[in-house]
Amino acid sequence: MSSNIEVQRICQHCGKVFTARTTSTMYCSHKCNSQAYKARVKAEKVEVSNTETHRLKSKPIEDLKAKEFLTVRDCATLLNISVRSVYYYIDSGKIKAVNLAQRITRVKRSEIDKLFEQPRPVMPPPQTSPSPLQFELFASEINDYYTITEILSKFKISEKALHDVIKRNRVPKIKKGRFAYVPKNLIDKLLS
Repeated sequence: MSSNIEVQRICQHCGKVFTARTTSTMYCSHKCNSQAYKARVKAEKVEVSNTETHRLKSKPIEDLKAKEFLTVRDCATLLNISVRSVYYYIDSGKIKAVNLAQRITRVKRSEIDKLFEQPRPVMPPPQTSPSPLQFELFASEINDYYTITEILSKFKISEKALHDVIKRNRVPKIKKGRFAYVPKNLIDKLLS
């Protein structure tokens, strides 16, 4: 059955406007239809390949989760860390393991689960910025402070070493604009 309809459509492959004779036509030519089909088949093959690869990569992890006793290498794979790190955790007592013979160390699967049940260490509170009162005191006593560049030139020390000293000794540092100021008396004691 022929149709006398002429509908303006946009090709789903190349994006050109064309006149179609049916309302279900999606492509402007046989060439665009063939190229779209090939692209669709290629995308399906890539998707099948990707799912197969993902399945093969996740299979060892699923097998490890099913085992009751793990080797050190299995623990490393399961935790996504190095073998050396697993030995460190065993030596420090975080993971309990049994050494059956030389190079035969086994870890119970439940020990790995216990790692995640332990409470996390408490982080120190972040340092607060100086109060407006400190800035007022600072402005009145500017001669009692060094800038970082003054310290570097006076004591002939590298910038990293200076920051390490400031951090290690908890020297108060006031930032004003682009400059950081440190008390002269503390720096003189530490670096003299």
